Amino acid sequence: MKKFLITLFIMLFFISNVFARDLRFVQITDVRYSKTNNVDNLNKIIKDVNKQKDVDFVVFTGDNLNNPSQENLELFVKHIKKFKKPVYVLIGDRDVNKHKDLSKKQFMAYLKKKLPNYKHEDINYTFERGGMIFLVADGAKDVIPSTIGYYKNDVTEWVDATLDLYPKKNVIILQHFPIVPPEKKENYITFKGDKYVEMLSKHNNVKALIAGHFGVNKEETVNGIVHISTAPVPYYRIIDITDCTSQNPEIWAQVKEVQ
Repeated sequence: MKKFLITLFIMLFFISNVFARDLRFVQITDVRYSKTNNVDNLNKIIKDVNKQKDVDFVVFTGDNLNNPSQENLELFVKHIKKFKKPVYVLIGDRDVNKHKDLSKKQFMAYLKKKLPNYKHEDINYTFERGGMIFLVADGAKDVIPSTIGYYKNDVTEWVDATLDLYPKKNVIILQHFPIVPPEKKENYITFKGDKYVEMLSKHNNVKALIAGHFGVNKEETVNGIVHISTAPVPYYRIIDITDCTSQNPEIWAQVKEVQ
């Protein structure tokens, strides 16, 4: 009997380790790219990231362009195609402006057209990696852009409803504007961010919310959710998640700086 129990324990341990899934991805934010701005820094980050082992994907969390123009978008996309892994791009307050002929719809359509395997044309969408759900939420404006984040009711309602679809999946939210301010900056706050925080507190499946915008590196846990803010280039983050499908995955967000 004792031998049987030992054998059973070893088998269960082996099975649990076989099915435990880890994930590594890279967050880059606030590049503010143009042909004269942050070209070298982005080149260094691409070179650095392409050396990293086991990176599953790269995500840009907004303010990708120095100002909204078709030229900047084309140059930026041409550049980020140098990554060896899939790339996701979120929209920030500097990226779009309907009055300058670069709307959110045009921005997303261009990404879909030019980036390999990029299937997302909607502003808000989900994708799955490592058994986890990644939820992209948009808080930018393309009419009178502003540094104030604004997640409209239809966006937060979509987030709420989407989280309900995955009660047994761990979820990470990716967006440009934080809803837990990493520092006091009145012109950078998110309108009714506290309501968004309150809504998320109803869901046990949200493990982290990752953003940029404020220009600082900070982590803070609120209602069991890790809120990660990342500074602009030359900084970026390598984010490791262990046991992605377990009830309490561990999240390690390492800040790196290219020289």
